[in-house]
Amino acid sequence: MAVSYNALAQCLQAKSSCFIPKAFCCVRDTKQRGRSTVVFASNDKNTALQAKVDNLLDRIKWDDKGLAVAIAQNVDTGAVLMQGFANRQALSTTITSRKATFFSRSRSTLWTKGETSNNFINVLDVYLDCDRDSIIYLGTPDGPTCHTGAETCYYTSVFDQLNNDEASGDKLALTTVYSLESIISKRKEESSVPQEGKPSWTRRLLTDDALLCSKIREEADELCRTLEDKEDVSRTASEMADVLYHSMVLLSKRDVKFEDVLEVLRKRFSQSGIEEKQNRTK
Repeated sequence: MAVSYNALAQCLQAKSSCFIPKAFCCVRDTKQRGRSTVVFASNDKNTALQAKVDNLLDRIKWDDKGLAVAIAQNVDTGAVLMQGFANRQALSTTITSRKATFFSRSRSTLWTKGETSNNFINVLDVYLDCDRDSIIYLGTPDGPTCHTGAETCYYTSVFDQLNNDEASGDKLALTTVYSLESIISKRKEESSVPQEGKPSWTRRLLTDDALLCSKIREEADELCRTLEDKEDVSRTASEMADVLYHSMVLLSKRDVKFEDVLEVLRKRFSQSGIEEKQNRTK
């Protein structure tokens, strides 16, 4: 079972800039080698929270160098941004600052992603794996994560390299939805270039707003009919795929990324649907 550190700070405001307000804590090295702890102001509630954090840090299976693998993941896209290593102090710093912090094995020092580039990874939650020997920083990046300027550090496909694909070193590891978004984006770029022969369906949609909107309405109606007519659930999945595809073409037309849509949804999690609708900009 994965363990979330965010559960330790449920009493704190969701919009706080850190899991634990800096006014109430600091990171302190103890006399024990390689040990650090989050220190809280002296009151019963904070003392109890400190004990929980220290207990979890103690239960992580640090290796013989006091390190554990730390992976940064985009909370909206699911993309694995980068992998580094963390020690107790790096994890404590991440918890207090909400900035992904790692331990540099080559320099033997802590480093926060973005401290020189300003491309920080803003941590919304921290997870441990079932064996408690690896960590996930779940958050939102301020910009490209890789030092090469790539969105993530993972853009080289091993299978493509084995197939001698020249583009194997320039292909981000994408999930299904983002692979679709990438394909639609390429079709959009191609739509500005004259084409001989019959255009692809995506290209037709990108160049005909009326057709695109009519298809979204049509597919949405067919999705609803699967419920009204009690059709097989496979039909529901198929019609939803059609709605999603055509809607993503519209997003591309409007220069809106699917990631932006997911961010809006994430921000609505703790808000009443009625309240959110009332607060929408007219």
